[in-house]
Amino acid sequence: MEEVDVEPAVTNIPAASSGTHLGFAWGPGDILVYETLYKASGTGSGDIHEVRKDEDIYSPILRKLFNESHHIFVGLQTIREDLPSKNKKPQFVSISKNYRSVIRACMEELQQVAVSTKVAEVAMQYGNQVSILLAIELIWNLCEVLFIDAAPAGSLLLHLLDWVRLHKADVDEKAREVLQSESPAEHRDYWDVVVSYVLQGRLEEARQMLVKQATLQPAARKMYKQMDTLLSKMPFYNPGGTQTLTEFDVKWRHWHEEVDRCLQDNSFASNKHLELICKILVGDEDTLLEHKDLLSTWYHFLVTRLLFCHPTVKPTELHYYAQSCLTMFLDSRSVPEPLDSILLAAFEFDIHQVIKDCSIALNNWWFVAHLTDLLDHCKLLQSHNLHFGSNLREFLLLEYASGLFTHHSLWQLAVDYFDHCPEFGRVYLELQIERVPLDTERKALKVLRICEQRQMSEQVRSICKIMAMRALRNNRLGSALSWSIRAKDAAFATLISERFLQDYCARGTFSDLDLIDNLGPAMLLSDRLTFLGKYREFHKLYGEKRFREASKLLLSLMTAKIAPRSFWMTLLTDALPLLEQKEVIFSADQTHELMFCLEELMSSLNTTTAGTDRPMQDEDIEVTKVELLRLALARNLAMAIVKEGTVEA
Repeated sequence: MEEVDVEPAVTNIPAASSGTHLGFAWGPGDILVYETLYKASGTGSGDIHEVRKDEDIYSPILRKLFNESHHIFVGLQTIREDLPSKNKKPQFVSISKNYRSVIRACMEELQQVAVSTKVAEVAMQYGNQVSILLAIELIWNLCEVLFIDAAPAGSLLLHLLDWVRLHKADVDEKAREVLQSESPAEHRDYWDVVVSYVLQGRLEEARQMLVKQATLQPAARKMYKQMDTLLSKMPFYNPGGTQTLTEFDVKWRHWHEEVDRCLQDNSFASNKHLELICKILVGDEDTLLEHKDLLSTWYHFLVTRLLFCHPTVKPTELHYYAQSCLTMFLDSRSVPEPLDSILLAAFEFDIHQVIKDCSIALNNWWFVAHLTDLLDHCKLLQSHNLHFGSNLREFLLLEYASGLFTHHSLWQLAVDYFDHCPEFGRVYLELQIERVPLDTERKALKVLRICEQRQMSEQVRSICKIMAMRALRNNRLGSALSWSIRAKDAAFATLISERFLQDYCARGTFSDLDLIDNLGPAMLLSDRLTFLGKYREFHKLYGEKRFREASKLLLSLMTAKIAPRSFWMTLLTDALPLLEQKEVIFSADQTHELMFCLEELMSSLNTTTAGTDRPMQDEDIEVTKVELLRLALARNLAMAIVKEGTVEA
């Protein structure tokens, strides 16, 4: 891998032409920029430019990064606070490695797509994303070593060696080419591979490569044997072993003196390559700097220098060596890149500066939000609690989650991030959830479930009202009623119940019978909804030939004033089949009540229709209905009196 530069995320804003200035409208995920004139009467160019602040959420491959890391984040929040720090440290290191594995998997997929695509512009876009992810993993890995794992002296160098090897893997690819050639020892890259192995402390691989050269030069076999002995004897600290750090230091110094004697004795003077390796082993700075092309970065130079000069370096000493290596490695005219500054801040154990520089240099909040959250769980951010009105962790998580909310599917992940921001998470969620477009009923139900789980009653009512209005406009009365009941909106439930009754009057049947049949306690939301449910119950009783129960319910709807006056004629008409049954259904008292209701209805109709022009046909129908009702009621009253008198006698 080549050195990765992290460039600050810069968005190109279109320049205003002469005589105009830029206006803008700020949205939740982007800015609309347009040209305008100072004078109110003037008009701009008409061009509108959309400037997105976070393009990465629109990349299909990077969405996998967001989804996978979300699961890790949620798991991290479940680690118990009351556990001792020594018990939690292995968990935190494991979680950090999980984050890095997700980054690497995403990076490898991007690399494959970048290579396979034939569109140059797309390949460049994916290439840029790979570069950013390389830098992110590099920084994260170093933070893991220094802050999360907090490796002590001795172990620290071993971790830094692994860090460099992981991010400087081009030597393995070059080694494969060399070994697959007909004569590896004569390959043009052979010595570059050997030296690169030594620079990375991979001495076993270097010895195996040197064996191939030794077989070609029998006369120099003794010299190669001596170099092999030096390489094999170089001590490496074993954290789990019985040897103390002091004992290791003594052993390493003896070895270092032996290498230095070989150099002073000119043991390898006749072979420039072996002499070069010997100079590297002794830690000669000039020799290391002469091989900048193989080291490629100042931090590789730093780790190599520590390996061959200061293997027991302490964490507190790192920043001295890091600063000097940066100065020595970079040309005096070179300006450090943002990545250099971030790594240097890490070596100085300035966590706050690392997070600040990454926030500026990287093009989205994913990295700083997740890293800061993990560092906060490790209790490493106590000295930087207050920031932007909230603690640093919460501020970054809120920014990251707000960006996710602008995406049509990633917004669901953002909810969990807001849930774990104790100070402002709830407020942000309430504001953002209202901006989610309710494109489909399925999506609306998802949003509603989230609000209901968090007892966000205001948002629940708002969503239900929006969906109820939409359903009503599309004449889907059942859906509209269901949403209004869920919103507990009595006024709207009354309106839709009216529409149901109007629909029934026009068609003679109810739509959405399942919903009306299963209203249950919801029918108590409004009087009109209660009537709708009870009126449907009357029809069910009538259909089941339970006439007495049906008649009693019908009469109670009118006498208890539950039924709207405009619907009384329909109810009285529904009573006709019951009045004309062979068996007397309505008692004399019930019949008297029906007669009273009919006369009361006729009196109110005469009052309201006086002076209005009604079609003759409507009047004739009404008159006919009334005459039929009066006749049926009179007949039923006579039959009821006879029956009741007979029973009494």
